[in-house]
Amino acid sequence: MQLVDKACKVLGVPADIVLREFGKYFFEFCKRSGYDHMLRTLGGNLYEFIENLDALHSYLSLSYQEMNAPSFRVEKNEDGSMHLHYYSDRRGLCHIVPGIIGAAALDFFNIEISMKIVNQTEEEERTGKKEHIVFLVTQNPLFPCKERNEFSSSSQCLVDSEKQIENQLNKEDLEKAKNANGDRGNSVCPVKKSHWKTLRGIITLGKGKLLRGFDPVYPKSLWIDTKTFCNGLPFHMVFDKELKVKQAGVSIQKIVPGLQTMGISLDQYFRIVHPEVPFTISSIQKFINSQFVFQTRREMMPESWRERPMLELRGQMMWMEPLQCMLYLCSPLLRSLHELEERQMHIADIAPHDVTRDLILLNQQRLAEMELSSQLERKKEELRILSKHLEEEKKKTEALLYAMLPQHVANQLKEGKRVEAGEFKECTILFSDVVTFTNICAQCEPIQIVLMLNSMYLRFDRLTTVHDVYKVETIGDAYMVVGGVPVPVPTHAERVANFALGMIMAAKGVQNPVSGNPIQIRVGIHTGPVLAGVVGEKMPRYCLFGDTVNIASRMESHGVPSKIHLSSSAYQCLKNKNFEITERGEIEVKGKGKMHTYFLIRNKSATENEIMGRPMKDLDSGHESVQSIPEGKIEAIPSSHQPATQAQQKKEQTPTIAMKYVDGPTDAQNSLKRRNQMKAGDLTGKTCDSKSDGSLHGNQHADDGPRPPNQGRVRPAAEEPQNRNVRSNFCTLL
Repeated sequence: MQLVDKACKVLGVPADIVLREFGKYFFEFCKRSGYDHMLRTLGGNLYEFIENLDALHSYLSLSYQEMNAPSFRVEKNEDGSMHLHYYSDRRGLCHIVPGIIGAAALDFFNIEISMKIVNQTEEEERTGKKEHIVFLVTQNPLFPCKERNEFSSSSQCLVDSEKQIENQLNKEDLEKAKNANGDRGNSVCPVKKSHWKTLRGIITLGKGKLLRGFDPVYPKSLWIDTKTFCNGLPFHMVFDKELKVKQAGVSIQKIVPGLQTMGISLDQYFRIVHPEVPFTISSIQKFINSQFVFQTRREMMPESWRERPMLELRGQMMWMEPLQCMLYLCSPLLRSLHELEERQMHIADIAPHDVTRDLILLNQQRLAEMELSSQLERKKEELRILSKHLEEEKKKTEALLYAMLPQHVANQLKEGKRVEAGEFKECTILFSDVVTFTNICAQCEPIQIVLMLNSMYLRFDRLTTVHDVYKVETIGDAYMVVGGVPVPVPTHAERVANFALGMIMAAKGVQNPVSGNPIQIRVGIHTGPVLAGVVGEKMPRYCLFGDTVNIASRMESHGVPSKIHLSSSAYQCLKNKNFEITERGEIEVKGKGKMHTYFLIRNKSATENEIMGRPMKDLDSGHESVQSIPEGKIEAIPSSHQPATQAQQKKEQTPTIAMKYVDGPTDAQNSLKRRNQMKAGDLTGKTCDSKSDGSLHGNQHADDGPRPPNQGRVRPAAEEPQNRNVRSNFCTLL
């Protein structure tokens, strides 16, 4: 009603106009919703249509049990008009009725009606006060009779049609008799049969008169005995004006034994559920065209029925004028087999001719189909949720997989394809290790070593994203990175060089758990050709093979603490790239003889923030360039084995800004890749990185002496079982 009030203010029209237009729209809405055929078959004229509206609402209540529908009662007047009685619990909506009824009359019966309120009262009903509106309905033909709907049955139209047909038939008979003699002797030609003759053969009877109506024939006496009547109609009752029971069917007697005592008052055992009127003969006669629903009274039922749901009966009332009694022809109002079982009744209790049997079984089938459909919808929703979760888990799995293997290699392995080894004519390999790592391991608890390495490797892993280099693996304190593999790029040497500078700076933020000072690392870089491929089926690794790996390892093992040791080939790639490089000279390299090597000092054109991948807002925060690295910013390794503080976690979550190279991806691609790397970091940052294989006791060496050669591979085959066990222990400790 608030919506109607606002619409009236906006449109500047009274409420009855708005409600009437809504009634017209509601009728069209019901037709579009699938009720068109059902509404058209309610009656052959407007009177029958309105008379059966309550029956339609009663049927719909089977599916919509909470529906509170209005009630309609119609009375014919001698002048052809009608009085429509409208009862409703909802006050103020009576003006919808002329819109609905008028639209139905125009659409179904081609007549235009006018409705006006002649009486408006409130009646005290069983459930409270009801609004009772009486409309005077007058109807006038809108179209010629021949254009009327097939459901229209106006009596005046029928009379006019009959007269036209009779006159036409008489004219044809006269013309036929007049021309009978003239036609004799002429040649006979086929003549098309008149449609009037066809119509005569269909609708005439006897002497050619139109069959205008139907007069039923009644027997002189009723050819059925009382016992057969009560058995054939097991649910029926006859009562007089005082509601005294005169007769009852056998099934209703079985359920309500009190009815076997003739002369009892019917309202003692039943109450009227629909229509909601007082239980008097006058109220029943007023609504005699409506369906009546009776419900048994619990206090009058036998003890066995006290705990069961009460039985409801539905049927029609017929007034027998000669006997001054009312006949109630009814059936049990049951919707399903469950309701039948609740009342401890059986299908056999219902007469075979009663369609209630079919309604119960059909509705039971419908309920089963609805339950099946509901289950399918629930399963569909569960599958949708599971599919969503599966997609999320798939993304997490792929992110973790891509953090372990190159994306194109991982995709080939997922598809079950064999990954062929690839040859790269030029790439740059980096090795690093922690100075005095053996001594640190001997003087610390294992968990302190794990925390130190994890803190350092997290920083190094972040730098791989900044410079887009590939982390091959870690063995103990050794960290291996390659540029130009698996995706060849011309700037592979520059990327690895900047990464090495970032490693030196990042290592100064990690504390030595023995001395409390920043840890020192050695870095070695070499450029050359390699062969790369996937090794093994269980825990497959993307490994590099070739002498380039050995030389890079020698550059690291023969390096100087906190220095970046370059081979001559790496120097040739970097000498004209704005890097400051100093010559070390010739040194004796184990297994290689004398080699001319160099030290990388700094990048002349890049700032510390660019190399470390810090956001632009940190440019003015006081950080110095590569040449003057602060010594005091060290992250302590807690000896109490407590998790990192919120400040440390916030520092680790600093956004990573990829450094730009001339052959690098666009900013949009950088952003996308950065998001993917951050997702992978969320999955692996708090757990053991699958590539960070720690070795607390194995693969140890003298810190000042050269390391043994790797036989042209990343690690010797003899170390594989030991390192696998170490990896397991490392992950467990983390």
